[in-house]
Amino acid sequence: MLEVPIAEVVNAIRQTILNCNNEIDERIKWNNPSFYYTGEMQAFDPKEYKREIAVFNLFKNRIMLVFPSGARITDNSGLLEGQFKDDRKTIVFTDLADFKKKEKHLVNIIQKWMDTIES
Repeated sequence: MLEVPIAEVVNAIRQTILNCNNEIDERIKWNNPSFYYTGEMQAFDPKEYKREIAVFNLFKNRIMLVFPSGARITDNSGLLEGQFKDDRKTIVFTDLADFKKKEKHLVNIIQKWMDTIES
């Protein structure tokens, strides 16, 4: 069970992501809560992680969302960070106030991610 301050932030992030689109669901993957697209897609190599939207990495003083295919999203807000060879990008939240400040950009990123789906 998560400590209260972190649990509140995690729940707020979860609700925001799930409310972006009714074809987004959550599950445990890579030993962490994650979000994925449930709709129809063209066939693809599973190593491309095209169905995976984001996965939580929980730390004591921060919450990280990892987007396995984040490099394919055009993010003008600067919220997506990282220069990884495998195309992942991350967003870090420190507390509920930090999340609230970044929430509209997170929604925009999720919507842009949905626009990249090849159905």
